[in-house]
Amino acid sequence: MQIIRDTKRSFDLAEFLTRPLFAHLATVCEQGPRDSPVWFHWEEGALWMIGTPQDSFPKRIKADPRCAVGIVDFDPKQGRVLHAGFRGWATVEPFDPDIATRLLSRYLGPRQQKWDPRFRDLDQRNQLIRFHPKTVVLRDQSYTPTSGP
Repeated sequence: MQIIRDTKRSFDLAEFLTRPLFAHLATVCEQGPRDSPVWFHWEEGALWMIGTPQDSFPKRIKADPRCAVGIVDFDPKQGRVLHAGFRGWATVEPFDPDIATRLLSRYLGPRQQKWDPRFRDLDQRNQLIRFHPKTVVLRDQSYTPTSGP
């Protein structure tokens, strides 16, 4: 994976990817680009996402694996704006409950019995998306926040 950094304003990608942030998965289809907000897990040089039976992005990936992922950490009170833009391709993989548990624990906490019921009993009807990044662009666009309206 090639990492493209602003030489003056960048950030640590490995630390950034440990945060429970939303990612936007961009895929293509005959009608044009599509964007899907997803939770993710970074492991073994890949971004992992869960695809449910209701999701359409696994079908689009099977038809055309080229895609992009954007992740932003935005905190207006602190003036933090960190963006990682990934370009690459994805594969649809069989469901792996261990990867899914690691992914969901980042967002829902370690105690599965407390998770929303929709996430407790995922099974083989679901799929995993493995995004293989070719490049990532890191941009720290943070600013000094104002103290009032």
